[in-house]
Parts: sequence; structure tokens; C-alpha cells
Amino acid sequence: MTPQLETRYVFTITARIGEVTSAGEIGTGVRRIIPIIGGEVKGEVNGKILPFGADFQIIRPNELIELEAKYAFETDDGAVVYVENKGLRFGPVELLQKLKRGEPVDPKLIYFRTVPKFETGAEKYRWLMQNLFIASAARHADRVVIDVHQVL
Repeated sequence: MTPQLETRYVFTITARIGEVTSAGEIGTGVRRIIPIIGGEVKGEVNGKILPFGADFQIIRPNELIELEAKYAFETDDGAVVYVENKGLRFGPVELLQKLKRGEPVDPKLIYFRTVPKFETGAEKYRWLMQNLFIASAARHADRVVIDVHQVL
């Protein structure tokens, strides 16, 4: 018998985002690039999101959004952690269109899940590279809020 899968909440990433840039229809959907301009990490790890990086998205014809964010944060004690966060956002088309326009939508009505991966040379935070994580996220007009859970 294999071990039972469980998760535990570890921290919340609040990534502030800038204006969307679109490369247009690329044949498999619409390519969008959304700059990550700052933010914070709070919980078992605390720090600030560094003001560079972006979320590279493809919006499929059925409005399924594939996300791939790449950025970094600096912990309160000076360690730098690189983040690659891949995921999916999907829901009723009219609600996704409201989100695209920057209008508020109840996050419970949108499926937005990600798989963050972390890299750091800081010994104290090595456990971030030695575990798998999943996250539940919510998109707001000026930020994305990501609750990160460790897979036990």
C-alpha cells in the first residue's frame, strides 16, 4: 500500500501584476504576458516578491488559460528563491471575460490551480526543493493571490 496523499498549507504569495501585453493569436490560442511587479510572501516563509518576472499565458479557444509564471522572492532573512509556477484557470466564459476586463469575480466560481516549483541555494529553504507543492489561486484586477500547500 502506498502512503496516503495529504497536504498542508505553508504560505500565501500575493503577486502584484502590471498591464497585460498580448502577442495575439498564435495558432493554438492567444499569447499574453503579464508582468509581475512586486508583492509579498506570508506564512511559514516571509518575504517580498522582486519586481521582475512575468506570467506567460495562452488562452485557448474555449477560454481555458494555461499559465506559466517565472519570478523570484527575497525572504525576510535575505535568501532569494526562484519560482516557476504552472497552472490552469477555467470557468464560465462570461466570468473569465469579466476577469480579463479587470472586473471582480468570486474566486470560488473559477477553477485556478497551480504547481509551484522553487529553487534556492539557501540551506534554510532547501525543503522547498525537496517537496512538491500545489496551490489554489485567485485573480484580482491588480494581483494574484496564491495559497501554497505542501504535498505530504
